Amino acid sequence: MYYRANLYPYQNPYLYYSNAPYNYYRQPVYFTTPSRFEYANRVLIRDYGTEPFVINIHDATTQNNTYRTALWTGKHLQVTLMSINVGEDIGLEIHPNVDQFLRIEQGQGIVQMGKNKEKLNFQRNITHDTAIMVPAGTWHNVINTGNIPLKLYSIYAPPNHPFGTVHVTKADAATERNIYGHTNPIF
Repeated sequence: MYYRANLYPYQNPYLYYSNAPYNYYRQPVYFTTPSRFEYANRVLIRDYGTEPFVINIHDATTQNNTYRTALWTGKHLQVTLMSINVGEDIGLEIHPNVDQFLRIEQGQGIVQMGKNKEKLNFQRNITHDTAIMVPAGTWHNVINTGNIPLKLYSIYAPPNHPFGTVHVTKADAATERNIYGHTNPIF
């Protein structure tokens, strides 16, 4: 901001405020309801099945507040949205016959992978715009190390969860049987 001396104080009834900085961002006491533009980015999060479907995946992922929600389940592919709370993790798991792709849309954390659950010899820091590929038969875990929820989407090939899966919490996910009839090993 530029400082400009008030050369004609008699022209400004608010003399002491003439050079004060102005906050151009939304004030917290004004506009407490979402604007029409904020409503425009809202997405109804549910499983859209095998029909053709197009979505802004970033908006849908950051809007999701459940641990896991299936967004689209096809014959050979499934897309789920996930939100991992601060200090929590997905849980050490393995998918014997499923390849998995994860993309971080918000937050930061650590991903660990390995062929043996006692020896996760692959570890990387992750942040927004990070993509993670997990081959079938690989133990893996994603841990939120940031101070905001870790928002990500996951693509399973073939699908790993039943159509319409919604896990509000991690505990809900631990009790689910996958489409093969087995509980997912989460330790």
